[in-house]
Amino acid sequence: MREKCSAGVVCVLTALLAALLTGCTQSAAGGENGEGPSATVPLSPSATRASGFGAVFLAVDECSSFGKSSFTEVPCTSERAAARVVARHDGTTADGPACPATTDFVLHISEQSQISDEDGDGAVPQGYACMRNLQPPHPGDPGGGGGPRTIVGDCVYGSGDGQVRETACDGKGAKKPQYQVVKAVAERAQCPLSTALYVQLGGARPVGCARPL
Repeated sequence: MREKCSAGVVCVLTALLAALLTGCTQSAAGGENGEGPSATVPLSPSATRASGFGAVFLAVDECSSFGKSSFTEVPCTSERAAARVVARHDGTTADGPACPATTDFVLHISEQSQISDEDGDGAVPQGYACMRNLQPPHPGDPGGGGGPRTIVGDCVYGSGDGQVRETACDGKGAKKPQYQVVKAVAERAQCPLSTALYVQLGGARPVGCARPL
């Protein structure tokens, strides 16, 4: 009886294993050609987490909450998400690369910040994140009246002592526009004859040629 029972158990296990193998083979085949049943492999919580979220504080394509002096990193699908990182650099804005032209604002990240931990020591290197609002308005757009950079299409007004400040071209800002930057060139001699003001832009073409409005 012990021998029969043992043989029976082996037989049942063999049949079950054959059925499982057959089922796996059919599922894989169905998944490849798009017909019939396909196998779905459950992912671990870490695999389903938003790509890159939390790995590096405010990395490119990650999002921040509302606020420019106090903010946190949040998933871009969160209702708290306000802006997305379009560029991220270490150091300070004075020493590092300029943000993209249509950046809406810059978040300065403290070297000793405890908001996020990149490598287990509880500190985040000093840096800055160039941000683009998820929803309008976009002050960094040409004529938008804001943003960290002045670009072609922006409007400015004289603020005294030979200085100019950016304002919205539609006249809805606190100050009315007086000039509009129509061209960016390498040197002043390349500006159109209608140029009435030269605006410092930075970059490869640092001279902005502005005409009166």
